[in-house]
Amino acid sequence: MLRPQTIQIFLPAGDPRGMRVAEITTRIVRVIEVPRSQLADFLKLPEAQQVGVYFLMGELSEAGLPRAYIGQSGNVGSRLVQHNQSKDFWNRALVVISLTNSLTQTHALFLEWWAIAEATKAGRYSLENGNAGSQPYTPAPLQADCHEIHETAATLLATLGQPIFEPLTNAPTAKGAADLFYCKGSGADGVGEYTAEGFVVLKGSRGRLENVASIQGSSHERFREKLLKEGILALEGGGVVFTRDYLFSSPSMAAVALQGRSANGWFEWKDTSGRTLDEVKRQTVAAPG
Repeated sequence: MLRPQTIQIFLPAGDPRGMRVAEITTRIVRVIEVPRSQLADFLKLPEAQQVGVYFLMGELSEAGLPRAYIGQSGNVGSRLVQHNQSKDFWNRALVVISLTNSLTQTHALFLEWWAIAEATKAGRYSLENGNAGSQPYTPAPLQADCHEIHETAATLLATLGQPIFEPLTNAPTAKGAADLFYCKGSGADGVGEYTAEGFVVLKGSRGRLENVASIQGSSHERFREKLLKEGILALEGGGVVFTRDYLFSSPSMAAVALQGRSANGWFEWKDTSGRTLDEVKRQTVAAPG
């Protein structure tokens, strides 16, 4: 359940693009974001010698997803040094440690396993780990601790711009149904959701294959070609189909991907009553007073 929280972010060198240290003021979990170029600075910190879980974040995969690797170590600094020599893809590491240095190897093994499973379920990142493996034996009291640690870490990771555990789609409403919109016509039969991050077209949505003449040679055509090349769209039945849920920066780009033409997504996407996304999400917002 979401609730208001106070998060503190400390910049050790005063650089907002450099190392950042995040924590929820009432919790004992700390996340340290380490640019790869500043790994030597991190190694000087006492936290580098602690037990912890870490996330390596980097370049896009062939599927167009950011790549990530999740691991744990009894000495996170030493493990990051190894990865600096052996793994090329990453440019930032995010390290989860305890303010009280109370994490044990048992905690870390369970947290690693759970993190891989939850990140796989969310599907936002392309994991370099493969599968999560088998669940390590963890006594019930420690499991309870780990779930609380994971919840805090997930919030801090998202705050630092890495929402690796968050699903693309919104949680169901109190009525139990998602707030869905539909894009039909011009060869399209798409379903999607408007979220805080943009517009998500759901897996199985169908679109036209051909681009109209007016966008041929344009950035819109190149955009659709990129979706096909990355496997987000696949050829099927004379058209294209979304192979997974996919987040677009705007409703209009989502409509372009489906219809193969220029489109104003605020008016192309409609709910089951025929109301446009504009009517539902923009026109209902009134100025205060």
